[in-house]
Amino acid sequence: MKLKEKIIKGDYSDLLRKRSDKQYVHPSEVAKVFSSIPMDKASKAFKSLPEKKQVLLFAYFEKTLQKNILKSLPKERVEHILNDSHSDDRTMFFSSLKSLEQTHFLHFLTPKNKENVESVLGYPKNSVARMMNTNVATIDQEKTIQEAITHLRTNHKDDETTNVVFVVNENNFLIDDIPIRRFVLNDHHKKVSDILDGFCPSLSITETKEDAIAKFKQFDRDVLPVVSTENILLGVVTIDDILDAVEQADTKEFQKIGGLEELDYPYVKTTLFSLLKKRASWLIVLFLGEMLTATAMGYFDGEIQKAVVLALFVPLIISSGGNSGSQAATLIIRAMALKEIGIKDWWYVMRREIISGLALGALLGTIGLIRIAVWQNLHWYDYGTHWFLIAITIFFSLIGIVMWGTLSGSMIPILLKKCKIDPATSSAPFVATLVDVTGLVIYFSIASIILKGTIL
Repeated sequence: MKLKEKIIKGDYSDLLRKRSDKQYVHPSEVAKVFSSIPMDKASKAFKSLPEKKQVLLFAYFEKTLQKNILKSLPKERVEHILNDSHSDDRTMFFSSLKSLEQTHFLHFLTPKNKENVESVLGYPKNSVARMMNTNVATIDQEKTIQEAITHLRTNHKDDETTNVVFVVNENNFLIDDIPIRRFVLNDHHKKVSDILDGFCPSLSITETKEDAIAKFKQFDRDVLPVVSTENILLGVVTIDDILDAVEQADTKEFQKIGGLEELDYPYVKTTLFSLLKKRASWLIVLFLGEMLTATAMGYFDGEIQKAVVLALFVPLIISSGGNSGSQAATLIIRAMALKEIGIKDWWYVMRREIISGLALGALLGTIGLIRIAVWQNLHWYDYGTHWFLIAITIFFSLIGIVMWGTLSGSMIPILLKKCKIDPATSSAPFVATLVDVTGLVIYFSIASIILKGTIL
């Protein structure tokens, strides 16, 4: 029987297994099951667990389930879970709450934990401080390795932060970091100072989550220390929290690029009304923008009446421009997110996209010209006596529109970044709508020049 079915039926035997048991289920798998069953069943199953397992499992729950679980528990259990959680898990839980909810749950914390949480919540929401774990394993460099091991066993718990030990002085000034493996593989009579490598990358308390992600990637670390401006050790950030931050950042970016407001909760936990509201606002804006397409076509109504054949290629023209703009916007937004390019690189990007736009436009224009020539000469469609001029119009229109699309798609994210607006806001649908409208103007302007005196 599957775990989900067992829990629903009230069989919690699998939840109570120890790590040494063959059928032990990892807390992350249990958390997935809890998210997919009715709240009353989840609450009942959670209450059946011993306190240690409750604390361990609670950290793997998504934020909505965490709140609902705590609300279903007696005061003593809530106090135990919140105070015994790792400091980073506790901080992230409080960061997900609204102000009134924060006030409510702060009452369950011990004075020390409450002070720590309130201190961290004073930092910006996107700061490294919101991810920091203050349970840090520290050691004095004058101790021997044997003395250091004894000190760690006596003063620190077995948790994720003790994979790396930080060497500090009497004022908690960060000197270096030592992977725990170095204590095991070196002679126990050596001093801690003898096994230092003198290289210890760190995060400043003022840095953002994006900065932290970049540093973890750059230095290939599992743990990075967080320090004050005076290099005083304040805490650590661990790789599991970085992975969560990467997932959240990528999810928000993809949602924005897709042309909707970022969701506050996972898709399956978002109410239908909230989902409609998040999607409708952008769709209305984009729809109003597309209405300008009709306005543009109305302005060239005379040209369309004289040469109806031009209308045949409108979908081809505007879709090519929109697609090239969407491509460019996606490439630049992602490159900026990965810090491959910045605002100062705008001229470099512009030059590349102009060349790319010309090349891609010429390629598509050539295909369009060949298509018209083949259809005309094989008598699959009659474009009239001036078919070659029409083909030339399509050729140059595609060059102009595709180049404009790539230029718009690449420059808009940089412009938004300059204005301190999230570049992901320049979503693919937004750029496509802009290029649709302006593309029509380019198309009919080129047509009026090339076809003047013939069919126009």
